[in-house]
Amino acid sequence: MKQRGRHRRRKRGQALRAFLAGTALALTAAATMISASQATVAANPGTLKPLTSSAETAPLRLKESQVPKSSLDRLSAAMGRPVGVSAVLGSADRLLRDAIDCTAGERTALPVEPTATAAYCWDAADTRSWRAGAVTTSGDADNDGLWGANRVILSAWSRTGTAAEGGGLARVAFVDANDLNRPTYSWALLAVPVDDGRDFRGLVSQVSGMVWYQNKLLVTASGDGGDALYVYDMNRVQRATVDSSAVGRVRGGWSADGAQWVLPAVASYRPAAGTGAARPDYLSLDRSTAPDSLVASEWLSGDDDTAGRLWRYDFSGAPGRSGLLATDTGGYARVAEAYVTKASGSGPVLSRDSQWYLGRAAHTEGDHGTLWRQNPKDPAKATRCGADETRSCWSGESESLSYWEQTGEVWSQSGRMLFALPLASIDRSLG
Repeated sequence: MKQRGRHRRRKRGQALRAFLAGTALALTAAATMISASQATVAANPGTLKPLTSSAETAPLRLKESQVPKSSLDRLSAAMGRPVGVSAVLGSADRLLRDAIDCTAGERTALPVEPTATAAYCWDAADTRSWRAGAVTTSGDADNDGLWGANRVILSAWSRTGTAAEGGGLARVAFVDANDLNRPTYSWALLAVPVDDGRDFRGLVSQVSGMVWYQNKLLVTASGDGGDALYVYDMNRVQRATVDSSAVGRVRGGWSADGAQWVLPAVASYRPAAGTGAARPDYLSLDRSTAPDSLVASEWLSGDDDTAGRLWRYDFSGAPGRSGLLATDTGGYARVAEAYVTKASGSGPVLSRDSQWYLGRAAHTEGDHGTLWRQNPKDPAKATRCGADETRSCWSGESESLSYWEQTGEVWSQSGRMLFALPLASIDRSLG
């Protein structure tokens, strides 16, 4: 029986790869219909310019603030003993569909070139009114690519609007990726303790950046009280006991807007005061540096001539600071390296071996974007596709580039599609 099962999975995998290749051909044909004006929107941004003076890098520093342990302990005493990732995966009861089972409209979110080698779509009813955000994996969390014995993908989603309107929430899907022929998932609400740990509120943010490193999850916090990043402890997951649309303490227990689990923040990072202070919009992990580093970038409108900044912070190696950024005696995380890019409108960022990969949003909603590779020495390169050799070949709404070192894959998502492709194929497509 096991041999037949493996045979069926292998045949399905072969069929899926063939199907994705056919999808890429169809998307390439569609790319030829992009007008010349659209194809030339993303002018070549050239090389990266290093930022070296303290006047240039000081505005990028972040001040760390930790939630008092007493508040976290009070919350867990009321909600019940915290659990870890394996418990969340054990409750996974929702299924991602293979690309072959997704609609043609959903598949248009996939890159034209290079071709995705794995792709899945989220259920429309389960994600209605929510927007896909960043992706990170157990390949970020640990250098063996596993969290315990599990392969895990985390996918962030945000609901627009204010808390008063029932919006402004953020949640993360914990995807059991041990069997990628049948990935299942469960939801956890991102929360912030309030009232000294007697209650919690939802995180009000579009999670465009997210990195899981060691036992911490760092997420972007745009518009939430001036904080730039929130930090969550992956060993401190709380169970929601009431299934309702409310958030926090309710009659009979605790509710998380229908999610089974709650992640309460344990720390945050706030941008420096003053002119030019940066708020990270996109994040990724770079394991090719020593020490490992958190890569960040800021979003600027594609119609803005202002150059965007890319930078990195070192992770701490100090005892008791697992998964946190390295800080100085004043509690500031300072920049380890920073650059300026002329790729305005850039989105997701990835850095590895001195190469920086930047996704640029589509000029027109529904079109494909551009994926640039830059460094301080060589001219920038982008994939070209279609009969007119347009650079609009990447996914148009992608907000994440997460490299899984053990598999050599880059994971991202756009629209309702979660997908992966080898970093080697990205480099080959860039020439």
